[in-house]
Amino acid sequence: MSDTVATKNGVTTQYLARVADDLEQNLKEQERLGTEIAVLQSQLAELEADRTVLVSLQEALGATSAPATSAPAAPEPESSPAATVVDKKDTAAPAKKARAKKPAAAPVPKARKTKTAAAKPAEPRQPSLVTLARDFLTSQTEPRSAAEIADALAQEHPDRGIKKTVVRTTLEGLVAKNHAQRSKQGSSVFYTAPDPAEPSADSSESSE
Repeated sequence: MSDTVATKNGVTTQYLARVADDLEQNLKEQERLGTEIAVLQSQLAELEADRTVLVSLQEALGATSAPATSAPAAPEPESSPAATVVDKKDTAAPAKKARAKKPAAAPVPKARKTKTAAAKPAEPRQPSLVTLARDFLTSQTEPRSAAEIADALAQEHPDRGIKKTVVRTTLEGLVAKNHAQRSKQGSSVFYTAPDPAEPSADSSESSE
């Protein structure tokens, strides 16, 4: 009896030690996966913020995005029931004509009401990054670097998630459209608002 009890105790202690090791490994694996998930979530949030800024930049630079204008596909089923109603009028009896008119006339105004009701609300849009950068340059009296502009816009709009790389791309787009001027001092690049004195010089030359 004592031998069997001793063997049972030895087996249970071995199982307890193995279960304790498995639990410890499980906890370590959960901690590792938790940290990886947190890092991925932060990276995903940054990518989403960059996407919204880049989309607003694309719209402000004049890129057309009109693939979603194929909405009038809904009127097609209206024409098909109308044609079937005409066929029924030509072939069916007078009693069937009255029955066909009632269901065909009811759904048409309902669909139009939902369309008009859905088209009424208009969501307010925030100013694009191009507008913010251009207004900031207009309000400054000295040249500013892309980092300075990005820091100032990030302080004024902390919920936009403004980044220096996106601001630099926006400023280069303004320079390409003659909405900003770029100057270089050593290895640093600075941006200013366009000089409004140029048209007056042209007008003075033409008057002479």
